[in-house]
Amino acid sequence: MIQVLSLLGMQRRWLEARLNLKSERGATAVEYGIMVALIAAVIIAAVVFLGQRTSSTFSCTASVISSKAADC
Repeated sequence: MIQVLSLLGMQRRWLEARLNLKSERGATAVEYGIMVALIAAVIIAAVVFLGQRTSSTFSCTASVISSKAADC
């Protein structure tokens, strides 16, 4: 009787391995979602930081061109 139960347990483990019944696809999708959110946050921060800096650079350049003085 114990041998039969042992054999059934081995068959169950083999089937789980073959059919991948304990899949971790959901966890992987969550991890990818977190990565995408972090990448988006970095991109937004870079655009905000560089946007302000670029705006001030263009404003300075425009004022120098219009006044013909190198004063920024």
